[in-house]
Amino acid sequence: MPRLLAAALTVAIAAALAVGAALAVVALLDSTPEQPNVPLISHETALPRG
Repeated sequence: MPRLLAAALTVAIAAALAVGAALAVVALLDSTPEQPNVPLISHETALPRG
């Protein structure tokens, strides 16, 4: 019985750590500012060929 209790506690702690890590990653990704989606070269600014 003590081994079963230890295994259950280990699983519960591991699950809690996994959920905490996932929430931390989501919080870090949400905290980064949105980057502008501006192309470096467009058809209007490209040099003519020839």
